[in-house]
Amino acid sequence: MPDSKTAVSGTQSAGQKERFIGLEWLRFFLGLYIVIFHTLHTYPSISSWSHYVTDIGFFSTSAFFVLSGFLLTHVYLDDAHRMREPVKSFLLKRFSNLYPIHIGSLILAMSVSALVGYLAIAPGDSDISLRFVVYDVNNDIGQLDWKSLNHTMSPLETGINLLLNLTLLHAWNPLYLTFNPPSWSISALFFFYLTFPWLAPRLRRVLHPRRAMLWVNLIYLIPPLIVVFTTNYGVPETGILHRNPLIRLPEFAAGILLYTFYAQQRSAGRSMSPSRQLLALLGVAASIAVALFLLGRGHAWYYLLHDGLLLPAQLMLVYVAAQWGEPRSRRIKRLASRLGGASLPMFALHVPLYAIFSRVERVLSGDPGLCLSDFRGCLAAAGEVHLWLYPVFLLLTVLFCIVFQEQFVVRVRRWLLRHLLHKTPRTHVDKMS
Repeated sequence: MPDSKTAVSGTQSAGQKERFIGLEWLRFFLGLYIVIFHTLHTYPSISSWSHYVTDIGFFSTSAFFVLSGFLLTHVYLDDAHRMREPVKSFLLKRFSNLYPIHIGSLILAMSVSALVGYLAIAPGDSDISLRFVVYDVNNDIGQLDWKSLNHTMSPLETGINLLLNLTLLHAWNPLYLTFNPPSWSISALFFFYLTFPWLAPRLRRVLHPRRAMLWVNLIYLIPPLIVVFTTNYGVPETGILHRNPLIRLPEFAAGILLYTFYAQQRSAGRSMSPSRQLLALLGVAASIAVALFLLGRGHAWYYLLHDGLLLPAQLMLVYVAAQWGEPRSRRIKRLASRLGGASLPMFALHVPLYAIFSRVERVLSGDPGLCLSDFRGCLAAAGEVHLWLYPVFLLLTVLFCIVFQEQFVVRVRRWLLRHLLHKTPRTHVDKMS
């Protein structure tokens, strides 16, 4: 996803791009919600209600894909709706932006997974290994017999899936998630980037983008409807609907069309008033509330909500955030940019970071003094995780991802671009990407 450079109102000088500061904030909060989605449920003391917060985590990933299509169209297409630069340059920049995040998170996740399984601090840790995976299903099998979904990959399977991860193809595995589960979204994003030079110029020329978004939404609903009427919500259909890049492409395409609609409205001098923005956000909130209700009404609703029914709400959320003006404070603008830049690392890194934080917390809440004399005894005496420390985890995750993005990803990206493009990024579009 590009680092956006935005403003929402006022006249830009020639060649200057808008800066969507509101989308920076949205990127950050989408990333933060994914962290909460995957971690909050681990606290038994709030299990009676925490699922209301975490049941709809997929909304965040889908909105992220929509936002990515919107911003890429803004950055990389010119006024004639053509690519601003050669396709090779575009793809190398996108690769250089994603790959350091993916490889850094993959190495961390694999190291933490091996260490967690060896130390066995928390209940169930002894089962964890690099080869341990869980089959994707959306039925009651996992609730009735959890172990029936557990699978230990053979050495050949492990090698194939490692190769898929190294080549950013792991989202195409419909059976199970491997090594660093949330990183499938990076694999899907890279596929979207491959389609962008062909797809975006065509969608950007659409004269009636709202009608086109409706058609894209209807097409998106076809696969889950087929699954609902023909399968038992098992393997591999769950994994296909969950993360197959071709199935998820309509979200990215809808983001491109959303920018087309935004540009048309901007050219006509139209914008949303604060009252209409509030009304639209209330509509998004109502959609989420209805979705939470429907998720409890059967497995079919999960597929439909996951793949299409919530797309209008996601489009509306991104569109409203694009209307938010640029603050006067440079400090706030800089903060928004840094937090937005850390959003994708938050998607990729939060699982291994929580594994580290929660195990350290367990050891410290037990008898940490034993660690100097009886290390195994210290681990055996580990206590529980405490909800009051959860905000500390969230804060540390955000700070770590900011540092990771700025000190590791940016430096590796610059090194890759110097060697792949044989130049240092200097142009306005280079800086934006």
